Amino acid sequence: QVQLVESGGGLVQAGGSLRLSCAASGSIFSIVAMGWYRQAPGKQRELVAAITTAGNTAYADSVKGRFTISRDNAKNTVYLQMNSLKPEDTGVYYCKVDMTTAPYVYWGQGTQVTVSS
Repeated sequence: QVQLVESGGGLVQAGGSLRLSCAASGSIFSIVAMGWYRQAPGKQRELVAAITTAGNTAYADSVKGRFTISRDNAKNTVYLQMNSLKPEDTGVYYCKVDMTTAPYVYWGQGTQVTVSS
C-alpha cells in the first residue's frame, strides 16, 4: 500500500504562482515515477508533468516554461511549482505514482487549483 498526501492547491489570480506537494509513504520502494495530472470540469484527466527516480521529466506542452516538477527522493515527495498561472490551468490536480509492483499505479485524492481572470 502507498499513501499519498497532497497539499498546496487554492485560489490564485492569473499570473500568480502556486506550489503543489505530494508526499508518498508506505510501500514506496518500488516507485519509479511520480507525477501530476489535472482534470478540468467536463474534460478528461491529462498529464501535467512527471518525473522519474532518475530525474527525467516530461511536461504537457501547455505548461512548458511555466511549471517545474521536482522530487526529493529522501522525503519521497514530488513538487509542482506553477508560475504564470492562467485561468485554463484551473482544475483538480492529482498526484500519481508508478510502481514496478502491483497495483502499479496509485492516485492521490486531488487538490483544487482555481485561477481567476
